[in-house]
Amino acid sequence: MEQLLNRLVQVGGILRMSLTGQNLPVTVPYGPARGGKPNLHPDRKVIRVGNQDVQLQVQVGTVILELEDESYIPAIEEAVDEVFASKDFSCTVQKGGRFMKTQPTVSDYAKYGPDADREVLGLVDPRKKDGPVIIQGNK
Repeated sequence: MEQLLNRLVQVGGILRMSLTGQNLPVTVPYGPARGGKPNLHPDRKVIRVGNQDVQLQVQVGTVILELEDESYIPAIEEAVDEVFASKDFSCTVQKGGRFMKTQPTVSDYAKYGPDADREVLGLVDPRKKDGPVIIQGNK
């Protein structure tokens, strides 16, 4: 995942990005060790994206991007192919309408108030105490 994210940051043109997948909690979520022992899942690690360290909190299954315009799609497809071609891993790049929210949700309002920054709309998990991770690009 770290390789893909670094290649995407190099391509540029990304306004917002959302990594979705199964949650990787800090502590064991169920069973006899519930809440007391750390979750030693190998995918819960700190990765370096650009010049910033990011704690992976999900086992990434889908990467959703909002781009400045469609001209960046070929470069993104090339980056995805470059990263996954040697790994015998199938993936697809889809383009379409809206995959991210553009209007504030109830969760956005509860978390950030009526004057929420448009850049973080729909990216909030109401159960999390911290906000989204913001990675500065090349601009």
